[in-house]
Amino acid sequence: MHGTINLTEDETQKAARQRAYSIPLEAFDPGDPELFKTDSFWPYFDRLRQEEPVHYCRDSIFGPYWSVTKYNDIMEIETNHAVFSSAASLGGITIRDVAPDLRRESFIAMDQPRHSAQRKTVAPMFTPTHLDQLAINIRKRSAECLDNLPRDEVFDWVDRVSIELTTQMLAVLFDFPWEDRRKLTRWSDVATTLPGPDGVVATEDARQAELMECARYFAKLWKERIDQPPKSDLLSMMAHSEATRDMDPANFLGNLVLLIVGGNDTTRNTLSGSIYALSQNPDQYSKLRENPDLLDSFVPEVIRWQTPLAHMRRTALADIEFRGKKFRKGDKVVMWYVSGNRDDEVIERPYEFIIDRARPRTHISFGFGIHRCVGLRLAELQLKIIWEEILKRFDKIEVVGPPKRVYSSFVKGYETLPVRIAG
Repeated sequence: MHGTINLTEDETQKAARQRAYSIPLEAFDPGDPELFKTDSFWPYFDRLRQEEPVHYCRDSIFGPYWSVTKYNDIMEIETNHAVFSSAASLGGITIRDVAPDLRRESFIAMDQPRHSAQRKTVAPMFTPTHLDQLAINIRKRSAECLDNLPRDEVFDWVDRVSIELTTQMLAVLFDFPWEDRRKLTRWSDVATTLPGPDGVVATEDARQAELMECARYFAKLWKERIDQPPKSDLLSMMAHSEATRDMDPANFLGNLVLLIVGGNDTTRNTLSGSIYALSQNPDQYSKLRENPDLLDSFVPEVIRWQTPLAHMRRTALADIEFRGKKFRKGDKVVMWYVSGNRDDEVIERPYEFIIDRARPRTHISFGFGIHRCVGLRLAELQLKIIWEEILKRFDKIEVVGPPKRVYSSFVKGYETLPVRIAG
């Protein structure tokens, strides 16, 4: 599969491979979150790409769904907006269905023409000029964070660096009260978690209660921004734009959650993934230290390798035949980015982490078409600057134990990652 840190992980992969190739395809449920928590989903998608690239799962904790696993097939679904809908009213963008009375529109969970009108509202945040201004802030905060890290002792990279830096960035983007910035982290985790006894929240009611707290907090800030002249933060942009200033409460919360999760989970988990990838591939770490100019290709390669959101979902608006399979109107169609990014028909040696790939941007981690991630340039900029600052300071960041992964087949991330920096 790919390099491993310890024997236990290697054994997990071996056992997963044996199981994935021994059970019948009709019994496959590649969206089972347990497969992602144990990092044992890879061989299931390997087999699906080889034997049944478009696969129907009849029974899962998320109900029945189709899996689309090959890169070019995913691209085709992504760009066929006439047949495959993102609308929240039909179920939205994740494999997990939301009860109809709890569905909240956001511009990613919305079809044309309203999608583009709302998306354009926040697009100025990500123009080259504005990114140049944000870069100064990112570098300053990255330097402060890294300078305060302990030496010669084990600490959690996820909490001390990945969460802290992405949460600081979110607070800047929203002009959010600095002392409360970790609320953004919490709301992001609450929005994407699967409720359960070991989860971030125990029940769906508990999740909704915290999301309503998020809505109330932002509603107060919103009222302040409406009464002020327009500024260059996301909340002010939405408050003063014709397309978004009259959003209903559900649409307002939907867009807030989208921007919080988009700005938090993706960069945070790719930053953790970058440390983990280099620990598994010491030859690439040496290459990067010797030639920091490789950061320009390292950043998109780690975004591909990590794939921080494992999938996006669409709902079929009509009966359609696709690659010999019959989708029915209303069927749930899951595009597995994590599988498309390991498709060897499109990406050479896809399981290898190669920081000087010839075409590192050939990946589908940000989606494609009208729903392509609006903040992708900011995500790349953050990762590049943080790694520039890391390389200036530390010869090596050593991963000293296996990561604890998130119980989710949507957010592909890390709860903890123990590391040590030599003094």
